[in-house]
Formats: sequence, C-alpha cells, structure tokens
Amino acid sequence: MSIHHRLFAATYDTLLKPVERRELAPRRARLLAGLQGTVVDVGSGTGANLSHFRHAKRVVLVEPDPYMRARLSTRLGESPVPVTVSDADAEHLPLADGEADAVVFTLVLCSVPDQRLALLEARRVLKPGGTLAVLEHVRRPGRAGRWQDRLDGLWGRFVAPGCHLNRNTVAAIAEAGFDFTEVSRFEPPAVALATPVIAGTAVLRPGDR
Repeated sequence: MSIHHRLFAATYDTLLKPVERRELAPRRARLLAGLQGTVVDVGSGTGANLSHFRHAKRVVLVEPDPYMRARLSTRLGESPVPVTVSDADAEHLPLADGEADAVVFTLVLCSVPDQRLALLEARRVLKPGGTLAVLEHVRRPGRAGRWQDRLDGLWGRFVAPGCHLNRNTVAAIAEAGFDFTEVSRFEPPAVALATPVIAGTAVLRPGDR
C-alpha cells in the first residue's frame, strides 16, 4: 500500500464529514436499518455503516485495506449488533455459499479491482431471496459522463486511490443477475464530480441462481 492510501484513510472521515452528515448518513440508515440475519458489509472502510445495522443477527465487516481496517477496528463499539472483521477482498468473501441474508456495498463498487467478480461473489454467498443493498456513485450519461471518462485516471491516482468515476454500476448489477426492488438517485453538491449516487436494494432474478 502506498503513502497515498495511508493519507486517504487518515483524512477520509474528515473529507466526507459534511456530505455524510447532510446526505449519506440518512440514506445509510434507511438502507441498512431493516437488514436482518447475517449481513456482509463489503469494503467497510472506516466504519460509517456500523451504527446503522439495527436488526442484524451479526455483521461481517470485510475490509482489505490495512489503514482503513485499523480505523474501523477503533469504532466497533458503535455497532448495536455483534460484528467480526475480515481482511478478505470483495472477490473472495469469507462465507459459504448461501450463508448471507444480505450483502452491502456502500461507496466501494467504484474501487473494487473487478466489479463483475465482486457482484458474482455477492450472488454466491446470498441465500435465495437475500438482499443486495447498494449506495454507490455511478457514471453520468452524455457529455458529463464523457468528462468523467477523461478525468477517471487522475481521480483514481490523486484524489481517491483506486476509485473510478465512470463505472456503470447499475448495468453491472443487472448483468450479475439482480433486479432492483427499489432505487433512488441523488446528487450531493459537495462531491459533484462523483455523482449521481444511487441508493437501493436488489434481489436475485428468478431462475438466475
């Protein structure tokens, strides 16, 4: 891991604090509070989701970045439910087939090395009827999206390590066999370049398991 990763982990909460308070935290609460059973939080980062898991039986926090994971570990007491921490990555989740009731991706599908494999891995560990919950920034259509394409490399190198501005995450979720049961879009002004953001839940398409 580079010094950039260490600095990004150290400043992540401070940088996102305004948009987290106004926009993201309320949407995390609506998205996550009702999840039950075994929940897998993929790319847990510094722990922004921790306090919102109100009804889960247990939560598996998956975070491969050691600097993010160190900060996450200091916040485990914020969780109202039992949690465990894993250093696995999104493409290799530490659960058996069909073990999870819900898989959560919040601001992580933009940066996983292989988005398709991460979504197929979520599909593998989900029980029939399980929930995929996502809060992700996605590529804009048209001219604005083309600007995201141009700036993508610079963004991922100098602003947010490994992050991509221009991933068509909605299409990738559909291609992995999921259908949205609900989804909304919003545009936090504080991070205008990395918008729109989608928030929603999806289930595996019948016959696609």
